[in-house]
Amino acid sequence: MFNWTSTQRNVAFASFASWALDAFDFFILVFVLSDIAANFSTSVSDVSLAIMLTLAVRPVGALLFGRLAENYGRRPILMVNIITFTVFELLSAWSPTLTWFLFFRVVYGVAMGGVWGVASSLAMETIPYRSRGLMSGIFQAGYPCGYLLASVIFGLCYSLVGWRGMFLIGALPILLLPFIWFKVPESPIWLAARQRKESVALLPVIKSHWKLCAYLVLLMACFNFFSHGTQDLYPTFLKVQHGMEPHIISMIAVCYNIAAMLGGVFFGVLSEKIGRKKAIMIAAILALPVLPLWAFSSGSWAIGIGAFLMQFMVQGAWGVVPTYLSELVPANTRAVLPGFVYQLGNLIASVNATLQSGIAEAHGNNYGLAMAIVAGTVAVLICLIVAVGRETRGINMSNPP
Repeated sequence: MFNWTSTQRNVAFASFASWALDAFDFFILVFVLSDIAANFSTSVSDVSLAIMLTLAVRPVGALLFGRLAENYGRRPILMVNIITFTVFELLSAWSPTLTWFLFFRVVYGVAMGGVWGVASSLAMETIPYRSRGLMSGIFQAGYPCGYLLASVIFGLCYSLVGWRGMFLIGALPILLLPFIWFKVPESPIWLAARQRKESVALLPVIKSHWKLCAYLVLLMACFNFFSHGTQDLYPTFLKVQHGMEPHIISMIAVCYNIAAMLGGVFFGVLSEKIGRKKAIMIAAILALPVLPLWAFSSGSWAIGIGAFLMQFMVQGAWGVVPTYLSELVPANTRAVLPGFVYQLGNLIASVNATLQSGIAEAHGNNYGLAMAIVAGTVAVLICLIVAVGRETRGINMSNPP
């Protein structure tokens, strides 16, 4: 990283910050589910539909913004993406009814769906190839960093501004636009492809690589159950099942999101040494012995330690994903196909919050049990699916695989 040029560092920061601020806007919701339910006189399960709908429509955004990025460049479309999801985050704060709130979260989800693929392709196509594992970990660490930022803002501001004010604070991503405009250039690989007039048609690629696409969608479904299954209802688990105050919830969330960032970078760097597959499998396997401490312990210290270890492993596995997907797909689809299969996996996993809250409520609000069932199952599945995949460490990203 220290050998990167100033331009490469600017691209790395912009890509990381885009994903972090997008995640920040998403995770504001998980801290205020019960408050929104109380405001609209409904259940947490009903409000959790907002999470499901946001995740369900993200493939639409990945396809829409990804295709635009293949045609018009990563940089301008990333800026349009940021403006769009910020506007609908603000509109969520002014929702007069639950129906309007759900509608705004759907449109927000479309915008959110475009960021990962466009930002990751810009980063992976710009930084030196020997640093892709590191950049992958840094980029994916933006997701827990956004969760961390939401945790801090919740702890500091919630009592002052309420749940609507939290969504107003969600306008923060707009501050990134001047930096991208002045400091971030276009992807050199995209510029070279445009000069060669390469085709960016997506359908022929999907037809010729349908087995790879199906494999990646299945893998990303498991990964999204892994992350959302251990994150989205965790504040509700702490609040409802353990009766913790907002400042304690915030502190625990800060700790496990620091662990998530550390895990992402650690396993991303490790993947450059031992390979992408081994790094992912080790992280997923190590999540299993942490399950009892994470989901079934009592007391803030034990729960906090369990949460720290769990997110180190979960986001550690995720830290390899951006470079692994980028290396697996053809060069002329890198802005659209990784993000598209990722968000299709999200679509499959979009039932997670509703599924887990339903299981929990059926067992006396036992959110720990619901989360443990999902996390343990998908950890095993990730290991099995990755084991049959192809190793990609060190490939030339200028050419198709």
